Amino acid sequence: MAQVLPIPHLARTEAEPLLATIGNTPLVRLETISAEYPEIEICAKAEYFNPGGSVKDRAALNMVLDGERSGKLNHNRIILDSTSGNTGIAYAMIGANRGYKVKLVLPGNASPERKRILKAYGAEMLFSDPNEGSDGAIRMVRQIYMADPDLYFYPDQYNNPANWKAHFEHTGPEIIKQTGGRITHFVSAMGTSGTFTGITRRLRRDLPDVRCVSAQPSSGFHGLEGLKHMPTAIRPGFYDDQLADDNLWIETEDAYRMVRRLAKEEGLLVGISSGCNVHAATLLAKDLAARGESAMIVTVLCDSAEKYLSEHFWDE
Repeated sequence: MAQVLPIPHLARTEAEPLLATIGNTPLVRLETISAEYPEIEICAKAEYFNPGGSVKDRAALNMVLDGERSGKLNHNRIILDSTSGNTGIAYAMIGANRGYKVKLVLPGNASPERKRILKAYGAEMLFSDPNEGSDGAIRMVRQIYMADPDLYFYPDQYNNPANWKAHFEHTGPEIIKQTGGRITHFVSAMGTSGTFTGITRRLRRDLPDVRCVSAQPSSGFHGLEGLKHMPTAIRPGFYDDQLADDNLWIETEDAYRMVRRLAKEEGLLVGISSGCNVHAATLLAKDLAARGESAMIVTVLCDSAEKYLSEHFWDE
């Protein structure tokens, strides 16, 4: 059973603009999943509490605001980017709220739920070769932008430092405050690598003894939507392969299995990358327990399961 840690400083007591509700998400203790390791706490940031439903709200908002401040984004330009889904949904939600048109390139095998959500927000969608994954969408969006750069604001989530800085400035400090500085390990899988990069850099600055562990799909051909196998993928411009203390290679089926466990054992209906993150946290916990160490491991529940309910693995 999952338990939400008491964090009264996050309570909202008055009405706020929609985009002001991004961030300050709960930290959830995974009691059943971590019960096998009595000396180890596993906690997760419940990022599906963001208004767009995922951790990507943070980065998308920071990139849009940075574009406005720089003058690169105005209402004569269309927000254009490639996405596996969640960042695109965040752009579409923010665009609808702030009056921007949004055009997105997604892999053709993006889930039907994601496509419907984007359509509901009014975003225009183009689809790249599903066999090329997120890299195919990146290549296609670059061609579109170069053909008419004056028409678009291209945040380029894989290379824009405003992506990781959203987590350096906000998500990292939230984790430090919510754990009372007791966090000993942080683990997260990588797509753009923005979440891992920003949080890790903040922890390196404020709590340098915390060990930060990345996670990646075990091969370039995997079913972990939105995540990258860095050795075979187009690497994000701000990805730093020296940043992590260690890396865990995750099998797709293990992530799927953890998604089902989180629903049935913790009451948490979350997405595939969340399952990957929690599975990585349990691998870390198992290793620490074998060495007789106590720890507080923090990871990220990137989004909810609503975008994945048509996936086959629920039937297993």
